[in-house]
Amino acid sequence: MPPSSTPLDDLEEDHDDLVFLEEHPAAPAAVGANGVWRVMIIDDDEDVHSTTTFALGNLDMQQRPLEFVHAYSAGQAREMLKHEHDIAVILLDVVMEQDDAGLHLVRYIRETLKLADVRIILRTGQPGYAPEIDAIRDFDINDYKTKSELTRIKLFTTVTAAIRSYEQIRAISANRRGLDLVVRASTELMGLHGVQNFAAGVLAQIADILGVEPNGVLCVQECPDGRCRELHIIATAGAYRRLGTGKLTALEDAAVATAMERTLAQRRNIYEPDTVTLFFAGKSSRDFVAYLVPGRVLGEIDQRLLEVFCSNVAVGLDNVELVTHLHNAAFYDQLSKLPNRTRLVEILDATMAGPARNDATLSLVDLDHFAETNDALGHQFGDMLLVAVATRLQQRLGQQLTVARIGGDIFSVLGDAEAVNPVRILELFETPFSIDGQDVQLSATLGLVRLSEHDGSGADALKDADIALKRAKSQQRAGHFYFSRSMGVEIRERVRMMHALRTGFAKGELFVVYQPQIDLSARRPVGAEALLRWQTADGTYISPDRFIPIAEYSGLIIDIGEWVLRSACHELVRLREAGHRQFTMSVNVSQVQFRHPYFLDMLRSALEETGAPPEFVELEITESMAMEEPDLLIKMLAQIKHTGVSIAIDDFGTGFSSLSYLQRLQVDRLKIDRAFVTEITHSARGSSIAEMVIQLGRNLGLSVIAEGVEDERQAEILQSLGCPLAQGFLFARPMATTALYEWLNDEALHGPA
Repeated sequence: MPPSSTPLDDLEEDHDDLVFLEEHPAAPAAVGANGVWRVMIIDDDEDVHSTTTFALGNLDMQQRPLEFVHAYSAGQAREMLKHEHDIAVILLDVVMEQDDAGLHLVRYIRETLKLADVRIILRTGQPGYAPEIDAIRDFDINDYKTKSELTRIKLFTTVTAAIRSYEQIRAISANRRGLDLVVRASTELMGLHGVQNFAAGVLAQIADILGVEPNGVLCVQECPDGRCRELHIIATAGAYRRLGTGKLTALEDAAVATAMERTLAQRRNIYEPDTVTLFFAGKSSRDFVAYLVPGRVLGEIDQRLLEVFCSNVAVGLDNVELVTHLHNAAFYDQLSKLPNRTRLVEILDATMAGPARNDATLSLVDLDHFAETNDALGHQFGDMLLVAVATRLQQRLGQQLTVARIGGDIFSVLGDAEAVNPVRILELFETPFSIDGQDVQLSATLGLVRLSEHDGSGADALKDADIALKRAKSQQRAGHFYFSRSMGVEIRERVRMMHALRTGFAKGELFVVYQPQIDLSARRPVGAEALLRWQTADGTYISPDRFIPIAEYSGLIIDIGEWVLRSACHELVRLREAGHRQFTMSVNVSQVQFRHPYFLDMLRSALEETGAPPEFVELEITESMAMEEPDLLIKMLAQIKHTGVSIAIDDFGTGFSSLSYLQRLQVDRLKIDRAFVTEITHSARGSSIAEMVIQLGRNLGLSVIAEGVEDERQAEILQSLGCPLAQGFLFARPMATTALYEWLNDEALHGPA
């Protein structure tokens, strides 16, 4: 250990003498930690401890006495500082166990213990031992003095300056922490809805800012037309919960009522030694006031923070009803007041994340034929009917279930599987609804999903229930259907194929093949049917039965169908240029295409741009399509006929056509379905249906063609029955354009076999 220096022995002439009283050490300060400045002396010389204590012990700094903490080595100081709190100043000897023990201790205090507020004064008995500039630059040191410099007056001024610096740093830190609390409190309050919840949050957040338990009451005073009404309690906390809610009168608590009335009259916060009354200025002739008992005297910083908080809360209290209205608009159906789709998804997410998922079921309730009722009786009547349905579902199913309206005429019920029972729900619709003096009988169709069998989010569960609902509606109205994992796999596969189809179409993976159509008598080609095919990039062929329904469902069939029509028309023009002048090109048109508002424009554009003669273009529509809304179809077909294009009904005999409509449709050709062609040689009924279609066509003056002819026996029977045309594997399979030209040239060269 280095030799000890003479402690504080350089005295000034104005009796600034230090007296050593080692046998009478200064008594510890009697004031508590909150009322003293704590000064830690770290020095290996006991004389320095006693001298410093004697010099400063009887002096007040910033109106507080000093309390001393002693450490006699850097190691001892390290251990003490782990547990000692509120140290304002450290008087630290540089040279103790080692020459630079003090400097290492500074680094430990700042970097390891993270004590940034405490002020450190370095003292050394060896002038010039440590470079002053480097020490102050490299370490957060408040001052650097030799012990010979620290006379009683200089020691007092140095420590006083350090304490003032410490006080300012602590005030800044307290302000920063307090403002952070105010910002956080204001943010959390804005997440609350309803005046009562917001007001209760105000009391809780004030207590949090002050670091005390909530204890008080918050009231509102309405002053319409300048006449103020009684104070009305909207939130209480702590001992004041006894006041409950309602009007606050002097009989219930005279002190609270008096303090609040004084604060409202002065329109400012009033701070008393034991209580605080806060004023929140509102708009629309309405003010708020809070009475609090914090349990301690509030300092200047506390009061400033409350002023800032009150200004934020005043705005929040004034706008909370608007926020509540916006929240209701976002999460609740305005007609039925039930949760809407957005809110239902939130509830589903919460249910999925908790134990209730294991026995919960979601049901969608779709009102059957509601649109017709709405159109017939008016939208106002329809709205009243929807409200009646919402009321019955809520009242009859019980409050333990969540009933929501997720759009239009679709409701949902969520809850315990036993309560969300499809039979029980459907029974609710057996009794008519009485609306405006009229009894209205409704039925509903349900789609259900058991959440325990579902993987995914609340939105995914809602989608699965919708899938089950669509399946139920397609099978039987006024029934129900549960979602199953296999349905989910099927839907995901359809979605995957839809994306693949969209990409494949863009990349040119789809192509058109042509199957020749034959004159049975002459056995020569008279036309071809354009058929769509898909071969993926890896060479896999996808069946049309799989991808065409997906194309129709997704709407892709509009673009694909137009492309097929244009391709077929282009090929027809090329065939005519190659010498096949009496060749007809047949193109299938899906129901989705046919119903598109611009289908006629697309047809005319394709004919005009390709130059294809319309009299050699034939559009094929299915019989089921022809029989759906036949009046609308009759008008549409009449417009198509004006373009010069002919019409064929595909799969004829499978849709149970009305013959009266068939006469009015102005079609040109009937196609006998392949199932009836197969029956000619494989069924006991033989050729009865095929013969009937042929006879019907003859009577109506329509051409007839049989599809799916696969053997010579079928061709002979069809010819004998008077069927003029046929197509099928017996004559040719669907082929690409190059193969089609080769086949046609071969037929022209050699003729029928």
